[in-house]
Amino acid sequence: MGSSRAFLPAALLLPLLLSACIFGSGDGGEKRPARPPVARPRQSGPITLNGPTPRDTQQCFTDLSRAGVRYSPLPDRDFGGGCAVQGAVQLLDIGVPVGGIKAMRCPLARAFTGWVQFAVAPAARQILGSDLVRVDTFGTYVCRAVVGNVQASTKLSEHGLANAVDVSGFVLKDGRRISILKDWANPDPAIRRFLETVHGSACKRFATVLSPNYNYVHRDHFHLDMGRGPFCA
Repeated sequence: MGSSRAFLPAALLLPLLLSACIFGSGDGGEKRPARPPVARPRQSGPITLNGPTPRDTQQCFTDLSRAGVRYSPLPDRDFGGGCAVQGAVQLLDIGVPVGGIKAMRCPLARAFTGWVQFAVAPAARQILGSDLVRVDTFGTYVCRAVVGNVQASTKLSEHGLANAVDVSGFVLKDGRRISILKDWANPDPAIRRFLETVHGSACKRFATVLSPNYNYVHRDHFHLDMGRGPFCA
């Protein structure tokens, strides 16, 4: 993939499952069959956290503004069950519509925006000959635990920290929709090259990237997060 990411043997993957996803759509996006999450938000609702904005978060806000990204900062909130949203934004306009995204921690939003603008869009134009007009996702924040095997893990997913996004496909100006599920093994070499290219670029921008190469759970999306890493599969 042209990346310096390490590919680890299966025996070493368990600690990295902290960053993985589970079945379920998160907040918006495409609907998927869901398992009951282990992490449970506070029934009484979230608690707003009042405190100064850290300097690195302020810098991240500045970086988004300089990149021409429209966004709205979100209040810091503790949802219970280990789930919290801190230093997060709602992306409003990154140049192309993105379905399904809500709260994203600012560093994730910054990496995601750069990936779409400087990797996905150029690859669509150069490899597939058509402009990118939409990115589809299964969502961002949702209070849930990791799933990587038959038994549900008790470890919190990066989704529970608004630190992950699941990308399911891309829509082109010529009407084509490139789906991770249907096109990862597409017989068309150009489509495969496009997905391999954007996957490789993601591995350079995010801490953890999981694709259909990783396991069956990720057969229909790229999981991108800024948690533990680097790890690319």
